[in-house]
Amino acid sequence: MATASPSHVQGPSPARRVPRGVVLLMGLAAAVVVVAGMKAAESLVGPTFLALVVVITAHPLREWLARRLPSWVATTLCLVVIYALAILLAVTLLVSAARLASLLPDYQDDLDDLVSSFTGGLHRLGISTAQVDNLKEGFDLSRLTGVISSALSDLLGVTSALVLVLALVLFMAMDSAMFPRHLAAAADLRPHLVEALTDFAHGTRRYLVVSTVFGLIVAVLDTVALALLDVPAPLLWGLLAFLTNYIPNIGFVIGLVPPALLALLDGGWTDMLAVVAVYCILNLVIQSGIQPRVVGDSVGLSTTLTFVSLVFWTWVIGPLGAILAIPLSLLVRAVLLDADPASSWLRPLVTNRTDP
Repeated sequence: MATASPSHVQGPSPARRVPRGVVLLMGLAAAVVVVAGMKAAESLVGPTFLALVVVITAHPLREWLARRLPSWVATTLCLVVIYALAILLAVTLLVSAARLASLLPDYQDDLDDLVSSFTGGLHRLGISTAQVDNLKEGFDLSRLTGVISSALSDLLGVTSALVLVLALVLFMAMDSAMFPRHLAAAADLRPHLVEALTDFAHGTRRYLVVSTVFGLIVAVLDTVALALLDVPAPLLWGLLAFLTNYIPNIGFVIGLVPPALLALLDGGWTDMLAVVAVYCILNLVIQSGIQPRVVGDSVGLSTTLTFVSLVFWTWVIGPLGAILAIPLSLLVRAVLLDADPASSWLRPLVTNRTDP
């Protein structure tokens, strides 16, 4: 009986593998589509994620209350606390913006004298009169007052967004009672994804709690220091320091500029340098020294990636993205990196650590 030669034996055809470059391009194209969709729906994406972060942060309080009270009572009390804090913060922002808008016109003469002295020095350096006059026209507090008044109107106009956030918090808080059970059931099928989402929740909660505590500490110390230096409206600048503490890397600078400028107009260069010195000391000791050590590994993002995240999310969903940059990046890391064991080799590049 004749047998087929080995050369004629037909084996199974090898699976055709998609080139890595094609996979990379497809992934980048999908990312562009997702980001474009988020940017187009920023008025919905930002409030929705903010509501999610609020519920995640408040979840331990609800769990603590649920062990002592009926579930619906625990949810109701948790919602009362969230709503009260949100309304208090919104009212404080409105009052502070109105206070600043009424305060600035009083310093127009001081600014004119300062600008005249500065432009006189530029003249002596040989800079043309036309250039100096153009620069001088830009220093007009009335323009800044108009901008602040417009911002105040915008704050009044975000009432609908605040209502959306509070409504989402209500529904998410109601669902949060059963969510841990659903998550535990899903862990049997998708253990890595569930573990990644759990780590995201823990990291986000710890980051926000620590940022809030240290923000309050910095705000109180800044307010006391500004009051001792006789800087006008110290409570306003303390509130600004508290809010900008949630903005990584550049929040300190944003909180420093307004009180330093006001100290310059009200008391001169000495007061301005004193304000800058106080803020720098507090920032170096608390925000740059103690706070990162307490937050520690809960964030798991390198310094460079943190700054890039700040710029990127601010561009995608607006000013709210500056505050939510870290939680948003943690969610992306959880879904795309931590949930996939095959991507573990990328973690040192993201976290800037060598541990697994």
